[in-house]
Amino acid sequence: MTPDQITLVQGSFKSVALIAAKTADLFYDRLFEIAPEVRPLFPSDLSGQKVKLISMLATAVNNLHQLDAIRPAVRDLGDRHRDYRVTAAHYAPVGAALLWALEQGLGQSFTIETKTAWSDAYSALAGVMLDGRS
Repeated sequence: MTPDQITLVQGSFKSVALIAAKTADLFYDRLFEIAPEVRPLFPSDLSGQKVKLISMLATAVNNLHQLDAIRPAVRDLGDRHRDYRVTAAHYAPVGAALLWALEQGLGQSFTIETKTAWSDAYSALAGVMLDGRS
């Protein structure tokens, strides 16, 4: 990711944080719509999962400028997701649901450049998570 992309992601996340609950709702609703097969991987009550999602996003976004420093933690996250029966095929709909939720939540401020930056950030993080799969 370029420094400008990191700035775009971090700047737009400030707006996402203001609507964190809405963003999490949008994300999970969209994920289960486009990939209903993943619904059984989650608890019936998603309230705690939604908090974890926003917290994980915040940590990742705040540390994009030092991806090498957080690489071990992101790999561990990938390992934990493997334990939850998450497969490599699940990463694409998760990314799609995330971008869709961000677009819905951020509206016109979710420009093509911002979407590309978020897509690149997700790809980088998902790549590290998948690297952790052994």
